[in-house]
Amino acid sequence: MSGFMTTHVAMLMGGFSSERPVSLSSGNACADALEAEGFRVTRIDVARDVASVLRELKPDVAFNALHGPFGEDGTIQGILEFLTIPYTHSGVLASALAMNKEKAKIVAKAAGIPLAESRLVDRREAGRAHVMTPPYVVKPVAEGSSFGVLIVREDHAHPPQELTGAEWAFGETVMIERYVHGRELTCAVMGDVALGVCEIKSNDHAFYDYESKYSPGGSTHIVPADLPAHVTAKVQEHSLAAHRALGCRGVTRSDFRYDDRFGEGGELAWLEINTQPGMTPTSLVPDIARAAGHSFGELLSWMVGDASCAR
Repeated sequence: MSGFMTTHVAMLMGGFSSERPVSLSSGNACADALEAEGFRVTRIDVARDVASVLRELKPDVAFNALHGPFGEDGTIQGILEFLTIPYTHSGVLASALAMNKEKAKIVAKAAGIPLAESRLVDRREAGRAHVMTPPYVVKPVAEGSSFGVLIVREDHAHPPQELTGAEWAFGETVMIERYVHGRELTCAVMGDVALGVCEIKSNDHAFYDYESKYSPGGSTHIVPADLPAHVTAKVQEHSLAAHRALGCRGVTRSDFRYDDRFGEGGELAWLEINTQPGMTPTSLVPDIARAAGHSFGELLSWMVGDASCAR
């Protein structure tokens, strides 16, 4: 985008999903970096009147730093399309598809991407008896940041009883997915380029959960991941294939498990794609981009320049 020194960016952040604190952290970090790059930035803590606020503000670009429902499920994207305000990240359809883990896996499978077997069940049924031989993972169908994710190990005689409780807040249908042993890998896609592969090692946590993701020292990012060249290439290939198959734009991040316990030819399984990856100081995409030679400011400037409608 030419003349970016005067580009007015509306930083959409906060919102009202369970990921509000993460979004505020992402939004403020991005706003600070864009201001340092010379952009004019207005920070908007998104509420139900966001359309009216944007209509009055008339920004050149909306930078979508929202996470979770409303922010990455196609809803805010539809509002921005209606207002004809160019915006970052993916469009309405890609965002809605990617947010629904089961729908995204259907598209990924059709694109030839390797997956772990899964099925959708009522959460009470999943809480009464094992619906899959352990080990398996229980996932809300449309939540991010690992909210509501439960791992059922081989030695668990009963499924998680949280699933049957009235306090369960992650939807009536859950995905039961075969647990893949091994290493946690992730790969960012920037436009039409798959960047490097990162291995995530959670520190003092059973898996890469909310605390691991957003607490300083909660996880260690190894970029580039110490992998055989052919495995790195496969992760990049599948990440780009998922990005394209779902019709994504801008920056995305695909997550994988790699089971190499019995050798380099182990199982590689794609888990999901994130169309609104975190941009906090501890986030993965900035680390991966930095290793590829893009500073945080350069990455964000590219994203602003990539913004458009009809995505």
